[in-house]
Amino acid sequence: MNTKVLTVLEYNKIIDKLADYASSPFGKDMCMKLVPVSDLEEIEAAQVNTADAFSRLIKKDGINFGSNKNITLAMKSLDIGSTLSSAELLTVANFLGNVNRVKAYGRKERPEEEDDSLTELFEGLTPLTPVSEEILKCIIAEDEIADDASSNLKRIRREIGSTNDKIRSQLNSMINGSVRNYLQDAVVTMRDNRYCIPVKAEHKGQVPGMVHDQSSTGSTVFIEPAAVVNLNNKIRELEIEEEKEIEVILADLSAKVGLHTEEIIANQKIMTKLDFIFAKGRLAIEYNASKPVFNTDHIINIRKGRHPLLAKDKVVPIDIRLGQDFDLLIVTGPNTGGKTVSLKTVGLLTLMGQAGLHIPAGDRSELSIFKKVYADIGDEQSIEQSLSTFSSHMKNIVTILKHADEDSLCLFDELGAGTDPTEGAALAIAILNHLHDRGIRTMATTHYSELKVYALSTSFVENACCEFDVDTLSPTYRLLIGIPGKSNAFAISKRLGLKDYIIEAAKQQIEADKESFEDLLSDLEQKRVVIERDRDEIARSKQKIKELEKALEQKQSKIEDQREQILREAREEAREILQDAKEVADDTIMTLNKASQGIDVKELEKKRSNVRNKIGETNSKLTLKSEKPAKKALKPENLRLGDDVKVLSMGLKGIVNSLPDAKGNLFVQCGIIRSKVNINDLELIEDAPVVTTKKVGQKSNASKIKMSKSYSISPEINLLGRTVDEAIHELDKYLDDAYLAHLPSVRIVHGKGTGALRNAVTSHLRRVKYVESFRAGEFGEGDAGVTIAVFKEK
Repeated sequence: MNTKVLTVLEYNKIIDKLADYASSPFGKDMCMKLVPVSDLEEIEAAQVNTADAFSRLIKKDGINFGSNKNITLAMKSLDIGSTLSSAELLTVANFLGNVNRVKAYGRKERPEEEDDSLTELFEGLTPLTPVSEEILKCIIAEDEIADDASSNLKRIRREIGSTNDKIRSQLNSMINGSVRNYLQDAVVTMRDNRYCIPVKAEHKGQVPGMVHDQSSTGSTVFIEPAAVVNLNNKIRELEIEEEKEIEVILADLSAKVGLHTEEIIANQKIMTKLDFIFAKGRLAIEYNASKPVFNTDHIINIRKGRHPLLAKDKVVPIDIRLGQDFDLLIVTGPNTGGKTVSLKTVGLLTLMGQAGLHIPAGDRSELSIFKKVYADIGDEQSIEQSLSTFSSHMKNIVTILKHADEDSLCLFDELGAGTDPTEGAALAIAILNHLHDRGIRTMATTHYSELKVYALSTSFVENACCEFDVDTLSPTYRLLIGIPGKSNAFAISKRLGLKDYIIEAAKQQIEADKESFEDLLSDLEQKRVVIERDRDEIARSKQKIKELEKALEQKQSKIEDQREQILREAREEAREILQDAKEVADDTIMTLNKASQGIDVKELEKKRSNVRNKIGETNSKLTLKSEKPAKKALKPENLRLGDDVKVLSMGLKGIVNSLPDAKGNLFVQCGIIRSKVNINDLELIEDAPVVTTKKVGQKSNASKIKMSKSYSISPEINLLGRTVDEAIHELDKYLDDAYLAHLPSVRIVHGKGTGALRNAVTSHLRRVKYVESFRAGEFGEGDAGVTIAVFKEK
């Protein structure tokens, strides 16, 4: 690929942005060296790498390769047996730590995930974790070695600390004692890495020791007292010993690293490649780019292509085709209309694709493999070389025609411009015809009407234009293939205020056939605009119809839901009224039974049965039809005495009072009603029975009577904590309910205590006519704290 076209099409700016996304110096360098290639297999492999990096970056956060620094020289030093410095060893350790993080990033999150093109690279990394951990354990910073790096180093530093303490202790005792009056300041200082004290110059003879320094004024001398000379000497000896031990530690660490120089160099190469590939992935995300489809038939079909260097919020996507129905595309239209941008978009996206980069275009965009891309774009006039605009363009064109072949893509901006229009148009047609005859894919921009006619009259040559809105005097930047464009010079001039008579005079200068051709183009453009407007209006109408249909369906569904809700509420209200009536009937029968012992119980049961049948019949009519799927049929072995069930035909809840017979019939206690039903008419209720109390007011001439009734009766009552009066009142009500509920016996919990409550309970039970017998609880039943009462059979 010729290097000039990379600059003309601004490919180098794309590479600069790519390098910014690399996080290591080696990765950036690899990005800067990226150039388009023409080998299809190599291009496809690079595109797959970019796509896989793109996918990984979308799924999880990116990874940094910043620790991938130049350690080649350090590895060569190790190969010849040299010792690395602490800074170099830290660089190696940080790099290996980065390798470990990158390898972890590349691992599969789930075992069933498929491998991609980057899996092998990630698996090829060797973190050498023990080596990096050993280095980081021994070296804290570039100029600091850990005490635990070796036992000998730890001992040496302990002795240094101990000796320092002795020296300070000795000097402090001198400062606070015998030499206190001779000191300039009562402090301990360091001179030439030895402990000293500041002594007044006139008293230096009073303090025996070595003078190491004096102040700038000469009034203070810094003396190392003789008492600490040996200790200072010992510290110096220990420091030398410390330096030698550090050298031993560094040599040992270097030897460990030296065993793995090949793996480290291989790691660096893989890390550099991964950094480069992930930079391509990040660039693809930045441009919202996609993987192009490549062919070798020299067919270009870019869908919604965007020039990557234009602002995202301003660039207008364009569709460009070349090479299938036509191999030469001539783009016409006014200046600043987007012709050059369209030209550069085709060239730049071709270069990006062949460099393994995703292109800012829609999915399934097609590019072809071109061995050479040539572009004559921009003004390259040169005073030094005596080249005019036309000459500079023609020089480029001569070079292009000399080297271009059928595997080339040629791009010309304003072909034939800069000279006499007639001659320029003739030259442009001849050049394009030459390229067309050789089957070279070519795209050119022009203002010449002759080239529009050439495209209309020549097979496999197509017109295109950049749309321009005359009303607003602004381009829309849309590329329209198949339609020749107008320069719109007269319309623009008129909108800008040029007098009509001048415009008319200009029109008279145009030949009749050219004016007719321009009028035809204008008429075609107007019709196209109308057709597109109508098409857009039809599309909007269709969308509006769909939205209205959807809204109507939602409204209809809402109405149906509301209707069902209203009916459901009405039926539930009716059921509650019937239930209230049932409770009134039950309580009335109970009251009559208590008040009139002479009335035949069977007669009362008959009346109660009639009430039950009437309620059941009405409930059947009011019962809502459930849309829920039917539950499984009950089996006799699934039922137990005391199970909570629902009688489906009556819509009532009850308790199983007997087990099913051979025909599946059994008795169910629904409140005071004991009904014989078939097992197929039952539904098992898994929840615990809920006891609810509902009061119904009923007015008479004398007063209002309030009655209550429990839907389910417990076989036990607990009277603990109540007074005798409260307990007897509650027990009386409970015994009535239990008897009417056909319980055979009940358990009364009153406790032992003083025996007053137990005596009151037994006395009350003797007076209750429907209690056949009672007894104290036995062992396991509660003993004397419980009384068991047995009812008479009806």
